[in-house]
Amino acid sequence: MTKPHTEPLAGGDAVKAADRAHVFHSWSAQGLIDPLAVAGAEGSYFWDYDGNRYLDFSSQLVNTNIGHQHPKVVAAIQAQAAKMCTIAPGFAVDVRSEAARLIAERTPGDLDKIFFTNGGAEAVENAVRMARIHTGRPKVLSAYRSYHGATAAAINLTGDPRRWPSDTASAGVVHFWAPFLYRSPFHSTSEEQECERALRHLEDTIAFEGPQSIAAIILETVPGTAGIMVPPPGYLAGVRALCDRYGIVFILDEVMCGFGRTGRWFAADHFAVTPDLLTFAKGVNSGYVPLGGVGISAEIAATFETRPYPGGLTYSGHPLACASAVATLRAMDEERIVENAAEIGETVLGPGLRELAERHPSVGEVRGMGVFWAVELVRDRTTREPLVPYNAAGEDNAPMAAFAAACKQRGLWPFVNMNRTHAVPPCTVTAAEAKEGLSLLDEALSVADRHAVA
Repeated sequence: MTKPHTEPLAGGDAVKAADRAHVFHSWSAQGLIDPLAVAGAEGSYFWDYDGNRYLDFSSQLVNTNIGHQHPKVVAAIQAQAAKMCTIAPGFAVDVRSEAARLIAERTPGDLDKIFFTNGGAEAVENAVRMARIHTGRPKVLSAYRSYHGATAAAINLTGDPRRWPSDTASAGVVHFWAPFLYRSPFHSTSEEQECERALRHLEDTIAFEGPQSIAAIILETVPGTAGIMVPPPGYLAGVRALCDRYGIVFILDEVMCGFGRTGRWFAADHFAVTPDLLTFAKGVNSGYVPLGGVGISAEIAATFETRPYPGGLTYSGHPLACASAVATLRAMDEERIVENAAEIGETVLGPGLRELAERHPSVGEVRGMGVFWAVELVRDRTTREPLVPYNAAGEDNAPMAAFAAACKQRGLWPFVNMNRTHAVPPCTVTAAEAKEGLSLLDEALSVADRHAVA
């Protein structure tokens, strides 16, 4: 049973009834879902109208990096609403300029110009548009194990099955295999081999597609929903070198892995690599108000110095969103939130997850950094057969569904995708909360173990 947070609150049934009557949910068969009616949230927890409290090991959609209801950010939104709720993006506004300055201070290299969007997919759309105009080329290369958003170009760039219903096969996108040693597409046996062979495969792809036709290569610095596969040493530097050799724009997608999630401001900081364009959203303000954007290099920004950029959004740099970003970034500095994410990953989550892997036959691999970890669930550790088939649904997905239900019954809200569960609590998570999550995960894994070879 989940843990009670407060006395049961009135209204849960009414909230759910209104939802079922009028709300159309994303990525869902509308008649087959049963959304939890949430009454409130604070820090690393949220709770329902019956008083059941859940430890948020999903950070919602891996975006509440500073936790729920951070008082400094809530106060900043309230203050900005009292001062100026909205203004068109063509004006210069103090809070917008300050948000851009604070972000530019933290981006790698010379990514000092910031184009604001409403979220990550729009950031990707605009980064691709900038690359195509800057180079005059049409094609973009992206990895199969990836997610870049659900808008027109972003969904085609996406490598996972959510792309399939919308894939027009005519969006100028070419997919390739990025490194993933545990399930190596190159039959590698070491990180060195995986890096070398993945780079050779990418250069071959460039050659056969025609370098002169390729505007950009886009990669999640550390892929998120697709499995948190930390790239082997040298890989991102190798991609940077290929882009430089062929005049290709290098785009890093840090929508999920940015702003402290990996224990650094940006995941690129771990690899000493600077892209030409960097997309962000989610953790920039923990999703308190929708906000995303693109960090732009000096060279690409210069393309639009006298040539108008053909793109824009009514809510680009919305004052409430920018105020929440300013407060978020200041709080992350003042409270050493990025450092906390690194410490929790190194001293609690990493060791704790590896210890669980030793005891549970359903755990094939644990990988990650900071507060960004994936647990690969398998039927057989020797063959590495996944606990459920790729893109499983219905009865085929029953083992993962049972595992997720076991987590929730114990008061842990998991992030589950295909045959994986991700341990992605807020960057503010305490050591005690992380240990609580590991204990609950330990109990739930016994359900997955029933489907694994001991």
